[in-house]
Amino acid sequence: MLDDAKRRARHVAFLFPAALARLGLLDREKGEEAFDLAVPVMVTGGMRTLLRVADFFMVGRALGDQAVAALELGFQYFFIPFGLSLGLTSGTISVVSRFEGADERENANFAIKQSLWLALLLAIPITVVTWFYAEPMIGFLTDDAQVVEYGAVYLQIIMLSVSFRFWSMIAARALAGVGDTRTPMYVRLLTLPTNIFLNAVLIFGFGPFPKLGVAGAAWGTAISNVLAATIFTAALLSGRFTVRLPLRGKQWDWSIATEIVRVGLPLAGTRISRTLGRFPFLLVLTTLGTPVVAAYAIGRRVMLLALMPAWGYSTASSTLVGQSIGGGNDEEATEYGWQTLRIALITQLLIAAVLVVAARPLAVAFGTEHVDLTVEFVRVFGVGVAAFSISRTMRGSLRGAGDTRWPFYGTFAGTYFFKLPVAFLAVAPGAVLFGLGSWQFAPGLGWGLLAVYVAIVGDMYIRAAVNVFRFWTGEWKRIARESDVGAGTSTD
Repeated sequence: MLDDAKRRARHVAFLFPAALARLGLLDREKGEEAFDLAVPVMVTGGMRTLLRVADFFMVGRALGDQAVAALELGFQYFFIPFGLSLGLTSGTISVVSRFEGADERENANFAIKQSLWLALLLAIPITVVTWFYAEPMIGFLTDDAQVVEYGAVYLQIIMLSVSFRFWSMIAARALAGVGDTRTPMYVRLLTLPTNIFLNAVLIFGFGPFPKLGVAGAAWGTAISNVLAATIFTAALLSGRFTVRLPLRGKQWDWSIATEIVRVGLPLAGTRISRTLGRFPFLLVLTTLGTPVVAAYAIGRRVMLLALMPAWGYSTASSTLVGQSIGGGNDEEATEYGWQTLRIALITQLLIAAVLVVAARPLAVAFGTEHVDLTVEFVRVFGVGVAAFSISRTMRGSLRGAGDTRWPFYGTFAGTYFFKLPVAFLAVAPGAVLFGLGSWQFAPGLGWGLLAVYVAIVGDMYIRAAVNVFRFWTGEWKRIARESDVGAGTSTD
């Protein structure tokens, strides 16, 4: 009965790529392969996005715009280790998928263990530093005392689970590298609802649970990160999956570690450059006022619901391109990249259209006092959905081939050559944006939110243009051929 229900659900889901193929927009076979790999990641990413939306929704309803702003500022620091973990796990999926394509299973297994050690080396110092310096870190971004208090508490607690979050992402990407995107989905189907439940009862203090407010949101997320890591560990030690975590034997191999870092470093740089670029951008927003920060935070979280398919299609393109490259079929890898982009773009534009239309009731639901401002941010992010889809999916294709430098170039150019210079124009002439001792920096022409909106959208389209151009040139094939992975690398 359950199997029949699954088959019916799968048949209904696959009507989407089939319909696109009938319209001549998609190669049905390759589109369905990409869709099959992407859907579990989309479900996982969607639930993760719903979790973040739920966090902001519940905190906003319980404590107001200052608490929403605090979560936004605190979460920016969490994005630093998150960016490192994305880079590391991108190296993992690239290496594992190429070893799998070359039928080198033991090396694929060892790459997982290698990634775990690299993750611990990165995560533990970050947790220690944040525990002692959370308050000045938040205070750097705002002089609103209540926002600083809320943000520091949130940051201290959530950073306790960074190591566990690293490992969960490594395990999920390793499984995706061999074409298994469903197991991570099942893990998240358990842990993310648990996270939402814990957040709700700890934020509001339902039943026997204490009312912890912002701290409750942090503890719910931290506990769920530990639970996810525990489940992934048990899964990869069980021997029931295509890849596993080998605890015994050799613990370090410089050639595989170097390749993981080589692939992951530009992607980590991509993410971190974006994250670091958000700090001066958030300073612009805090200069414009706490309500602007809260509206930005809510608008961004709402539109993430439209952006979530990009994570699935990006993972699918990495897997399909990487396995094709590992198997020596460059032309098939190219076709997988373009076909995955087509279905990704259509999927996200359809969702974005619904969210843009529903912007006002969504803004009202968050309980914000500044509904019109929040609606504007939702619609601005909606304009950038196409660019985000192109940028992320093409980045996944390049990542599958081990070519990760150009996404970094695009991110750097979009953030530092466009987004920040344009955003600075929002500040009124003479207003102090940065202050350090006797040194002050006060850019701006007083363009206000118009400059902020142009900065957000322009940044997205620059990144998209760079990534799609790089894939179009085909230079990523040369990068893949020059790599040792999939060409007899050994851990012996």
